Amino acid sequence: MKQTQAIKDEDYKVAMGRLLVMYTQVDYLIMRVVAERIADAPDDDSRLFMAKQVGDESNHVRIQQQWLEKFGTDTSPVFNELQQHMFLAHFRSLNWLDFLTDMYVCVEALGSEAVEQVVPMADPGTRDSLKTPLQDELDHVAFGLNRLQAELAKLPVEESRAYLETVEARLDFLDDTLHGLGIDVPAMFAAVGADYQKVVTTVMHRRQQIIDSLALQLAA
Repeated sequence: MKQTQAIKDEDYKVAMGRLLVMYTQVDYLIMRVVAERIADAPDDDSRLFMAKQVGDESNHVRIQQQWLEKFGTDTSPVFNELQQHMFLAHFRSLNWLDFLTDMYVCVEALGSEAVEQVVPMADPGTRDSLKTPLQDELDHVAFGLNRLQAELAKLPVEESRAYLETVEARLDFLDDTLHGLGIDVPAMFAAVGADYQKVVTTVMHRRQQIIDSLALQLAA
């Protein structure tokens, strides 16, 4: 395992600062998306959990903003106004099943998996700032996967299997969209000491685990 970086390393500080700002922006956007979706959730259990999630994301944003102020690096947005609008517009356009897939598999499960790969290389303050957000996201992912499995179970078997075959393409589309925004994520990861290809391999493995698990539950 690579040694924890020191904040005095300016390249590390700039790159980690950009990653932290990006992570904070994503949590803020998730908060907005989930808050808007509560009214359209199909049952009280979903509405109650999503209301809790909005509170969690709000707390994450506050924790990260406070740490960024102490971290002392550039806090200008990574995602501009148009890009943020595109993120919100995408999730507003989705039906419930697609929302569960894109939010809880791609953004929450795979996004947090990528962040986890950076934690061992991070300075102590950054690690501490990520502790609560990453712990809460385990609950968010569990909720999303459970709801996704329940929704798929309501469909005819062939229809649910056909949907699962589209999940990988949905995730690829969202991943391509992120890269298309012109944000050099590989360079950011490399600058904080992470092996970006290893991060990608780990995230892809997690993605396949999720798809296989959903398929297995449908076959049971």
